[in-house]
Amino acid sequence: MATKEAEKTIPPKPPEVKKYEFRMNFSLRRIIIWSLILFLFLPELIFLLTKNSGIVEEIPLTTAIAEIKSGNVEKVEIRGDEIALFYPEENNVPKIKLSRKEEGSSFIETLQRAEVDPSKAKVEVSSMAFSNILAGFVSLVLPILAFGLLMIFLMRRRGGGDMMFGIGKSKAKLFAKGKQAIKFTDVAGVDEAKKELEEVVDFLKHPKKYRDLGARTPKGVLLVGPAGVGKTLLAKAVAGEAGVPFFSMAGSEFMEMLVGVGASRVRDLFETAKKAAPSIIFIDELDAIGRMRGVGIMGGHDERDQTLNQILVEMDGFTTNDNVIVLAATNRPDVLDPALIRPGRFDRRVVLDLPDIEGRKATMKIHAVGKPFARDLNWDKMAKRTVGFSGADIENMLNEAAIGAARGENKTISEADLEEAATRVKLGPEKKRLQSPREREMTAYHEAGHAVVGHLLPGADPVHRVSIVSRGMALGYTMSRPDTDKYQQTESELKDQIAVMQGGRAAEEVVYREKTGGASNDIERATRIARAMVTDFGMSKLGPISMSPMYESSDWGRAYGEPYKVSDQMQGKIDDEIKRLVDDGYKLAEKIVKDNRDKMDKLVETLLEAETVEQEEFEKIMGVKKAVPALETMIKHPASAK
Repeated sequence: MATKEAEKTIPPKPPEVKKYEFRMNFSLRRIIIWSLILFLFLPELIFLLTKNSGIVEEIPLTTAIAEIKSGNVEKVEIRGDEIALFYPEENNVPKIKLSRKEEGSSFIETLQRAEVDPSKAKVEVSSMAFSNILAGFVSLVLPILAFGLLMIFLMRRRGGGDMMFGIGKSKAKLFAKGKQAIKFTDVAGVDEAKKELEEVVDFLKHPKKYRDLGARTPKGVLLVGPAGVGKTLLAKAVAGEAGVPFFSMAGSEFMEMLVGVGASRVRDLFETAKKAAPSIIFIDELDAIGRMRGVGIMGGHDERDQTLNQILVEMDGFTTNDNVIVLAATNRPDVLDPALIRPGRFDRRVVLDLPDIEGRKATMKIHAVGKPFARDLNWDKMAKRTVGFSGADIENMLNEAAIGAARGENKTISEADLEEAATRVKLGPEKKRLQSPREREMTAYHEAGHAVVGHLLPGADPVHRVSIVSRGMALGYTMSRPDTDKYQQTESELKDQIAVMQGGRAAEEVVYREKTGGASNDIERATRIARAMVTDFGMSKLGPISMSPMYESSDWGRAYGEPYKVSDQMQGKIDDEIKRLVDDGYKLAEKIVKDNRDKMDKLVETLLEAETVEQEEFEKIMGVKKAVPALETMIKHPASAK
């Protein structure tokens, strides 16, 4: 009881200072605003009230002078450009008439010209003229005052004047130690790149063992690779592993409307990083500010060039930054300035490729955490199924598979869900197009032609699926995938690919004696391969000579100077060779389709009934095994291949 009574006697806590200050500031702001409004508009309001009180009518100046001459007016008051004539009151109501004086002369002079004595007319100059002067002053000061208040408001909203005085400050995000949860164990499929960056992290953690051997800190590491392979993810892993301040900034964040802001932000970023050394700076999408200077039709961009010049100076200028490493990522290394990627600035160039079969399998395991998959799921098969997928594609595929399983009210994610998700990622969702029976049959024969030719040619990839279900812009598709990752292609394999692409058109002409527009993309791809074989790969009668309209280029594929000239005679030979390769591919496809018409008809019947045929069922329909690729034959039996 004593304790409760003591608690009752304790005086209440005073209000917090912050809340009190906020209320005081808020009240002061309101007082200032209302005082400003009264200061600006009260004189005008008084003038209008005084002006309008008792007014009966407005009269011309000549009438006003006549009234003054006649002596009917008690008093004349000059109010700026207006003249008020006061008459004797009637029933205690003032009677006032208004007039306007002539421009360019005073009212006194006007009275004198009209032979009227101003002193007898009791002419007075009203103090309300001051309100006119005040109104003119206010009209001049008000816009300036309003603009100043607006700028103060914006500066306070942006936080302490960042709008005006902090625009040159860098917008880099700081990841201190322990703030980034991603580690190297969360990255898969890029083992070589990960090893390169592990050395950089180790140098920051244990610099003494490197310096004892005379090694210096790498000034820059450039991550190069196509979109989705994990460049930014790898940078996040470096931030999580390094244990040093990590400053992250996108290339586009350096650019601003004002000239010189980019260079100022670069200076501020490096100064901040040097103060926090050892540290890492990460610039994502480096090509936004690192493009080659003075090249192109439109010329250079002054602001971007100044920003790039400042980066060049900061990375390898007179000032030293031994304990600051610059990490950058781009998927356009061909457009970067040579001064930026030379040794001494970006000492290491880490190339990230699409993951191989083991990398895809490891990536699937990382992104499969937290998702319930069926026990009989064959991950090796899915790794083979996803040839050409990037890490981002695999993550998207697993997410789409989970969405599809939830849509079907399933408790686990099955292999069928993954198959559908992989197809959706590459080709898009299914589209139920209302095709006529004849159009469905023509689509089935077109896809069957691709499948039959691809199965019987040794240089083509095995057929994985044939479908007449529309996806994206295609009415149907034939999906082929290699059993293993391939990094080389032989001449015979390229010729077989041309024949496979012509299989759909060949089937249309064999069956219907007619052509359709569905083969347009096939023809384009076949022509592209044939042109590369002639002009780039030296796989024609013209010999191993590069005849493509290419520029002289560096090791990064950058072009300089004028293109190589190809004579008209040589261009004609190139066109003849391209046509020969495409025609030979079509003749081969046409022969295969004619010789295997019965198998193709059976495949079409199955497609019209089931719409999709998987690899196992397709191989049963064909009745023969897939032909062995020519390259594998050469490796296993080099003597016989000769």
